Amino acid sequence: MQLRRVTKMMSSSSTTKLGLGLEMHHEKKKKVNSRCIEKMATANAVVIFSRSSCCLCHAVKMLFSGMGVSPTVHELDQHPKGKQLYRALSLLTTTNCTTGGSASAAVPVVFIGGNLVGGIDAVLASHINGTLVPLLRQAGALWL
Repeated sequence: MQLRRVTKMMSSSSTTKLGLGLEMHHEKKKKVNSRCIEKMATANAVVIFSRSSCCLCHAVKMLFSGMGVSPTVHELDQHPKGKQLYRALSLLTTTNCTTGGSASAAVPVVFIGGNLVGGIDAVLASHINGTLVPLLRQAGALWL
């Protein structure tokens, strides 16, 4: 009887330790992804996180292309850390959209001048209300 109790106690404490270790490892992954996203988002004046098969992502890329902007595009389905970046971006867009747009989908995610603009709804809203071009000029993505 005592041996079983000791075994149960040991297994529950090691499970707790293992659980803490996993949580700490998970937190470490989040930090790596946020740093990675920050580094990727500031690498160019306009950065788009996308999926190659997403029609909304294609629409955002075509909008910028039509305006004469050459964004850096990170296709998450082709990136080695794409799944982790996708999860981190979905958390980021639901809490930090600067334009107040809703974040119904995790991609596309657009950064202009290193600042998070948001998804397609935020980009289109800023394009319609006339604030997108000044943002692009300020970031150095448009010259005229």
